[in-house]
Amino acid sequence: MKRQQLFIISLVALGLSGCDQSSKGFSLPPGDIAQGELVFKDMQCLSCHTMEGYERPEGDWELSVALGGKGTSLKTYGELVTSVINPSHRLAKVDDMSAIQVDGKSVMPVYNNLMSVSELVDLVTFLESKYELVAYEPTNYSIHH
Repeated sequence: MKRQQLFIISLVALGLSGCDQSSKGFSLPPGDIAQGELVFKDMQCLSCHTMEGYERPEGDWELSVALGGKGTSLKTYGELVTSVINPSHRLAKVDDMSAIQVDGKSVMPVYNNLMSVSELVDLVTFLESKYELVAYEPTNYSIHH
């Protein structure tokens, strides 16, 4: 009997621990925007990306995936982290998909072994600061009789 009670108490405790919202997702330390901008430049992100206020280096660039800007939804911190550490997770929507992927895999290099966690945190903090939320203006459909 005691064994069954202990088992039930364990299940209840396990179930209650799953209700704690803080245990979901991940949390990285705060980043530094200025340091993130340096990482953005050092990792030569402008070779394949564009961003308002930044000049691309000289060259004949085939890729031009825009980062930052205004939109009715923001890129979440998690989406930006995932885009950097797993570029094939979700591919950008561009006119010529063959320019950004081969066999469903992103042509963006994987920087996981080239970038420290601190650099990743700073880069994502920098990128996050470059997105601006604009108010969504719904279309007013009026019915004419």
